[in-house]
Amino acid sequence: MTDKKRILLIDNEAGLCRMMEQILVDHGYLVRSYTSPQKAVDEFKASAWDLVISDIKMPGMSGMEVLQAIKAKQHDIPVIMITAYATVDMSIQALRKGAYDMLTKPFEPDELIYRVKNALQQSQLLEENRELRAELEEKFRYENIIGACDGLKSVLDRVGKVAVRDTAILVTGESGTGKELIAQAIHYNSPRRDKRFVAINCGALPENLLESELFGYKKGAFTGATENRSGLLEAANGGTLFLDEVGNLPMNVQKTLLRFLQEKEFNRLGDTTPTRVDVRIISATNSDIKNDIKQGLFREDLYYRLNVVTIHLPPLRERHTDIPLLAAHFILLQNQKFNTAIKGFDNDAMRLLYLYEWPGNIRQLKNVIEACMALETGDHISQDTLAQFIEAAPAIRTHADKSERINPDLPYTTALEQFEADLLRGLLRRHGGNIDLAAREAGMNMVTMYRKIKRYGIKKEAC
Repeated sequence: MTDKKRILLIDNEAGLCRMMEQILVDHGYLVRSYTSPQKAVDEFKASAWDLVISDIKMPGMSGMEVLQAIKAKQHDIPVIMITAYATVDMSIQALRKGAYDMLTKPFEPDELIYRVKNALQQSQLLEENRELRAELEEKFRYENIIGACDGLKSVLDRVGKVAVRDTAILVTGESGTGKELIAQAIHYNSPRRDKRFVAINCGALPENLLESELFGYKKGAFTGATENRSGLLEAANGGTLFLDEVGNLPMNVQKTLLRFLQEKEFNRLGDTTPTRVDVRIISATNSDIKNDIKQGLFREDLYYRLNVVTIHLPPLRERHTDIPLLAAHFILLQNQKFNTAIKGFDNDAMRLLYLYEWPGNIRQLKNVIEACMALETGDHISQDTLAQFIEAAPAIRTHADKSERINPDLPYTTALEQFEADLLRGLLRRHGGNIDLAAREAGMNMVTMYRKIKRYGIKKEAC
């Protein structure tokens, strides 16, 4: 299989066609030439070519007609038009119909190769952007958010409903629960997915920098403002702006943001001309904004503008049945990144992992697993390794339902069986009752999976 770029060449002048073909072949391209534009169009197949070069003035079928016919079959293929009679009107018409470039006869071989390289480079960038966008959309599909507990399913159900509506959303939850991940899932499942998702931590910048970062500034607005600069609101035009830790916004920035939410316009620092943008705002906080309002630290009118819909993320201690799923996911990512082969946690370590309170939530779990995998020399992470990073004698949850937690007073074997049954139920819920997929994620063969399901009396239709 070759990685050479494939070029389709169309020109009714056989001599010129042979000359261009030879130049392109000498530079390492695969070329097929046609002197009949109609035949070239009839035989053109989408994705078979990386670039088309066509003359404009040809008998039977003009280059403009060739351009339209090829673009109808593959809209994103770059097309270079060649003509000996270039005019401004002709160039504008060709570009409007989708041509990438115009080349005027006579031309030097170096100019032809230069135009071809530019067109192919632009095409490659567009393809990389499409692949990246597809990767992002895949990454932030709801089913790729790890977990099967009822609390998370309720969150994702809410996310699915609000993503398609252009509504301001406030995501609440403790630090490390995945608020930005939810904001990204909303964006990449919304009509704005083709535009940018721009995030800013409102607590990470000083007041003066935060205002200029958000709204931009005009040259001369302050010392050091040597040129006009757009802010993040303009960068997110058409897309989504995520305001993390929005409770840390200074009062003067709150005032400007409120005006934007009301009027859909704002003034850059030092500018008297309003700037209009179309941006969806998603905010997040781990603080009690209602208490901040009572203390005069946050504007009540801004709070209600930002909080049209609230999505609350439960802490990890309320999602303890999801811990094995998350752990398996993070281990997989680390194995892929560092080409390691850690299979998971041993039984003692998994029980400790399951019972620990996780004050830092998912972020802490991810970091602990990364640290354990850096030190572990066996094929399973041991309790001794894990105990270097979390407290080995965790407090038992008092708020969890007794039927859903491991009772520390149970004999070890019984407690482990209870944990294993909870894990299998979680895996089956995650995969919609598909035993094959659940077995793969658990690292079990199908026979073992069926045997354990039968042993614990798990009904897959109830998962």
